[in-house]
Amino acid sequence: MAPRRPAPPAQTVAPDAAAAFRRRLHAWFRKHRRDLPWRHTRDPYRILVSELMLQQTQVSRVLDFYRRFLDYFPDLQALADARPKKVMEAWQGLGYYARARNLHALARHVTTEQDGVIPSEPVALRELPGVGAYTAGAVASFAYEKRAALVDTNVARVLQRVFAPHLHPKSGPGLKQLWVIAEQLLPRTGKSTWTHNQALMELGALVCTARVAHCTACPLTAGCATYPLLAAAAQDADAQHGTAPRPPKGTRRGVRAKNAPPKSLTKSTASGSRG
Repeated sequence: MAPRRPAPPAQTVAPDAAAAFRRRLHAWFRKHRRDLPWRHTRDPYRILVSELMLQQTQVSRVLDFYRRFLDYFPDLQALADARPKKVMEAWQGLGYYARARNLHALARHVTTEQDGVIPSEPVALRELPGVGAYTAGAVASFAYEKRAALVDTNVARVLQRVFAPHLHPKSGPGLKQLWVIAEQLLPRTGKSTWTHNQALMELGALVCTARVAHCTACPLTAGCATYPLLAAAAQDADAQHGTAPRPPKGTRRGVRAKNAPPKSLTKSTASGSRG
């Protein structure tokens, strides 16, 4: 039997570093946030529909399905009363149909066992069909403005690059550490946490993407542990090839408004994969 890999060291974020992180992130979000329909509601049912649809699905694809689904089933009771066939028809084309079945089962459970009230606390939310740790935190934060952390693939990537390049975000121990970091970064109030969590996901979707880290468009480079490594690697590559320093990655001739997301990502095309 192969020896177990040692657990990563406990990760902590200094209070002043956490405050600077929040300040820069929230300022960027106020300027660059996308106008998405689920950001205009605190209805827990509508938040839940959006979160389940966004699992492993791009925002651009979800927009039309979200509106159409809510036209068919405008509230939790309407969904609970629907026949399974009708629910699947409304979900047709979005894929990952277990999400629709879980959402339907959740609606029936909440309307019959919980007086039609979706819980507000993450622990209670996780007892519902199809609701994992991320979705529970998202509903608590976005619908009820609870001071709840959340970590999806976008958030995990941002936190890993900024604070812990040594962590493996897809490993159990690594993901656990990223949840600890997410908790340490939370603002003091639930209302500010709404902005904070939305901003984290937005940055991961538009700027700190899986394919390319658009560092010149990122507001967090001043405190990012990965940015110096990427900059040094680029300089080494230039030196080895005897070329002039390249424009910073993510710019055209090195020119772009500071912290502006890449134009190709400012529309609703960024991945919204959730867990």
